[in-house]
Amino acid sequence: MDYSPSIIDITNEPMNTIFKTAFRHIRSNKVYSVINIAGLAVGIAVCMVIFIIIQFQTSFDNFHAKKDRIYRVLTEYHRTESANTSYGKDLPFPMPVGLQTSFPQIEQVAPIFASHDDQVLIVDNNGNTEKDFKEQQGVFYAGPSFFKIFNFPLLAGSYASLKDPNNVMLTRAIAEKYFGHWKTAIGKTIKLQMGGFMFEHGTEVLKVSGILATIPANTDFQLKVVVAYGTGFTGNYLAKSTDWDGTVSDFGCYILLPPNTSPDNFNQQLKAYSRKTESPANKNSHIIQALGAVHYDTQVGDYSNKTISRQLLNVLWLIAGFILLIACVNFVNLSTAQAVNRAKEVGVRKVLGSSKSQLQIQFIVETFLIIISAVVLAAVITTLTLPSVSRLLELSLSFNLFNNPAIILFLIAVTLIVTALAGFYPSVVLSRFNPVNALKSKLTSNTQGISLRRGLVVFQFIIAQALIIGTLIIVRQMDYFMNQPLGFDKEAIVNVPFRTDSVRLSRMDYLKKQLLSLNGVQAVSYSSNTPVEDANDTWNTFRFDNAIKETDFKAIVKFADDGYVPAYKLQLVAGRNLQPSEMTREFLVNESLVKSLGLKKPEDILGKEISVWNDNIKCTVVGVLKDFNDRSFRNDLAPLLVTTDVVMYNQATVKLATTNMSSTMESVKQIFDKTFPDFVYDYKFLDEKIGSFYKQENQLAALYKIFAAIAIFLSCLGLYGLASFMAVQRIKEVGIRKVLGASAGNIVYLFSKEFIILIAIAFVIATPIAWYYMHQWLQDYAYRINISWWLFATGGLAAIIIALATISFQAVKAAMANPVRSLRSE
Repeated sequence: MDYSPSIIDITNEPMNTIFKTAFRHIRSNKVYSVINIAGLAVGIAVCMVIFIIIQFQTSFDNFHAKKDRIYRVLTEYHRTESANTSYGKDLPFPMPVGLQTSFPQIEQVAPIFASHDDQVLIVDNNGNTEKDFKEQQGVFYAGPSFFKIFNFPLLAGSYASLKDPNNVMLTRAIAEKYFGHWKTAIGKTIKLQMGGFMFEHGTEVLKVSGILATIPANTDFQLKVVVAYGTGFTGNYLAKSTDWDGTVSDFGCYILLPPNTSPDNFNQQLKAYSRKTESPANKNSHIIQALGAVHYDTQVGDYSNKTISRQLLNVLWLIAGFILLIACVNFVNLSTAQAVNRAKEVGVRKVLGSSKSQLQIQFIVETFLIIISAVVLAAVITTLTLPSVSRLLELSLSFNLFNNPAIILFLIAVTLIVTALAGFYPSVVLSRFNPVNALKSKLTSNTQGISLRRGLVVFQFIIAQALIIGTLIIVRQMDYFMNQPLGFDKEAIVNVPFRTDSVRLSRMDYLKKQLLSLNGVQAVSYSSNTPVEDANDTWNTFRFDNAIKETDFKAIVKFADDGYVPAYKLQLVAGRNLQPSEMTREFLVNESLVKSLGLKKPEDILGKEISVWNDNIKCTVVGVLKDFNDRSFRNDLAPLLVTTDVVMYNQATVKLATTNMSSTMESVKQIFDKTFPDFVYDYKFLDEKIGSFYKQENQLAALYKIFAAIAIFLSCLGLYGLASFMAVQRIKEVGIRKVLGASAGNIVYLFSKEFIILIAIAFVIATPIAWYYMHQWLQDYAYRINISWWLFATGGLAAIIIALATISFQAVKAAMANPVRSLRSE
């Protein structure tokens, strides 16, 4: 019989035959195929989720037509006691006018003030309140120049209407929230009561002059209400101020430079302008920052509080790459481990005329089919998990293949890269087999292949253990943040924001008495700020002890009544507390301010005079507070001034008893509603506010926990596959050992020993890597933990326990098998 036709068929196999053969092999090896597809699907899904996160984060404010010419003006702080330079988005109040006057080449200058905790009243034609709302964020004061710089589409009205004070523009969503339908909002009247700011101002009556389209999620300007700059406080104070030393964190400025302007040259001019305009004692200067850098500047921040560092985005890319590599390593390990089982198939194909290249194509196609299946499953996993990730990170993430071509390109790239990474080496190994030895069953796993698989297992667990250790350190740092003594009492303290006007000023004493009459209320205080703030403090230079020049550093200024110190249990190290007063009368300072002035003892500052705001506030120091953490743990302690002034108070602090808190809070609400009927009652517990300072860190800690769990899962998936393969390959060896008297424990030890050694090697390598990168991460915080040895030991031990649990099933199964069955064929 002539076999030449079949030889021709083998050597010239059509692609459909190759695909059929590949599919048949995948179906006949269900366990290994499921392990490979599941592992690759999870790895690709993680990559896809991270890609979507990074794509969203890198798209912020990219939609503005002139984005390459838009810059933010920053203050560059220089403090004599510190060699470091820091930056802030807060500016001297006259800066926008100064830029327009002194730099005529600037195309547009846009001052912007972000308000918060504002109360909005919807009134009828007679001025009566119909509805009221509380806007914690999203209220901005800006002029037409802002919209000449940035592209936020308008549905109705005109940007030019913001030239006139008391005009306001609403976004479509807010207009529908206030009036039911956005088209009916034009021409309507609202009343705005600004909150969260330390200057007396009345209720602003505003006319709706425009409706903005829905604001994209990927912008740092999450506009809701845009009030004409020049209205109320911004017109009466900010636009007219000549104080170059006072700054507020929510007041900033953006500019539009002409095409082909060098930012470096402009910065030199701006610094020279700063030296000329500001007082000689003020060593600070100003620079510009490109719009493209704003979202990644975690030190300065933005108006959305959603900045993210480029370093963190790079870390996410690394995690995605490493997890995908772990999945590829699983595939390579299992494919090469099964090489002996496929030896006869390779031998037959070679005898029938298949070349190495044809065999390699066959195995690459098998890999491609597995990866295509994994990509489809990964898309399903991504679709199911992305909403949860969006909620966790509070981001507007979406997975839409048709509206986002970048995702399609990403999946194609991943498919090709993973096919190359996972398919190339196994195809080379399998196609190398000698057909004679293969058909005589003389092939075994060679030493080189075993060494490679061991190296790949070590690589997997280096990544997994580094992620586990890193996650443990992040969680430990978060626990440190939440449990570290702050220097004041934060337990059971409620802050109720409000704004002062002539009516409320007259009722504040009554409100305080009513609150203190409740059994569950232990203390009540009025203030401008809580002891700790993340961005809402006001900074000022000052003159000390009748000095001619002001200090070369700034201090935080807080306004509080005499109940502030006892309510928060602040400690005095010298002098006494503030006396009751409705006006600025005397100062409390902290130890950091005393040290910044170069004084040796707290008592040395008592009785000395400090003047702030061009001598508008001039008081004697009567007490020194023990230092407490006035900002998040990212920052060092700052110099602090505290004085009374009833018109500056914008929140009430209520210290509660820890029993029956819910009923007490209901009584507190009733008293506020009765005392201030037009007031939108809102509150926040102080410990929750402090926790919000570290929201991003907590979100990332949760994300890292998930990534560490996935890395361990994938590594253990590969271990399980290898352990299963070893149990089959060593079945006769186990039988002989049992016949010679080996116990079940000896057999389990035989299987486990090699993997424990490999994981231990991975631990030795992962430990210094994890220590280095986590040490670098901790440097971003002024207050941080010491990295203890037990964190590394815990991570290593967890990896060993999880790995043992993974391989134990196969090890015990092999140990309990009847040796007669495995040796019957010998």
